[in-house]
Amino acid sequence: MAKFLNTSATNYYLEEMIKTAKDRLILISPFLRLNERIKELLEDKDRLKIDVRIVYGKSELQPEEVNWLKGLSYIRTSFCKNLHAKCYLNEESCIITSLNLYEFSQVNNNEMGIFIDRQNDTDLYRDAYEEAQRIIRISDEVRISLEVVAKDSEPAAETDDSVNKLTSAKMAQKLGLKTPEFLEKLLSQGLLELRDGKHYLTEKGKEAGGEFRMSPKFGPYFLWPVALDI
Repeated sequence: MAKFLNTSATNYYLEEMIKTAKDRLILISPFLRLNERIKELLEDKDRLKIDVRIVYGKSELQPEEVNWLKGLSYIRTSFCKNLHAKCYLNEESCIITSLNLYEFSQVNNNEMGIFIDRQNDTDLYRDAYEEAQRIIRISDEVRISLEVVAKDSEPAAETDDSVNKLTSAKMAQKLGLKTPEFLEKLLSQGLLELRDGKHYLTEKGKEAGGEFRMSPKFGPYFLWPVALDI
């Protein structure tokens, strides 16, 4: 049956969950700022080619941590707007807790949690896993460089006050396209170019009114004139 966890027990079971993951690992937390111990454990999972998915609502990664993430091939990160849930799962167990994936929370706060074993709490584990999958589906996958991967929509905060300009997702929506389709049109017309798998604004794109912007929270994005003719 489910087990109650205090602060130290939550930290212990979280580390054990990461260490024992053999197939998949899902870490859902509003705050993304990893302590050294968690980073070591995740590096080991990456070496073992374990599929790791981290979903967060606010990144407080420092540049060196971003560079650290760039070197990990099997860890994917996703941004989820309005995320407040804290849930950590591998293929055999789950922790639902007040503990953030954040060093201050792990060291300084009084936390509580519930440990769920898949074999003993099958229905409860399944419900938690299905909700975790739903959160992943509604999240925006983010490249290791913290560049937002094109999807059908962008976080609302990635809009701009510039007159008559919209983000790529908003422009795609206006034109009745999916964001990847809109970006493909921009590439085909030379307004964007691909380098190392990332989109860059060309001189032609700048002449057409395109702008590159950097959001401290969401990373890089583009703005386009509403009247852009593609």
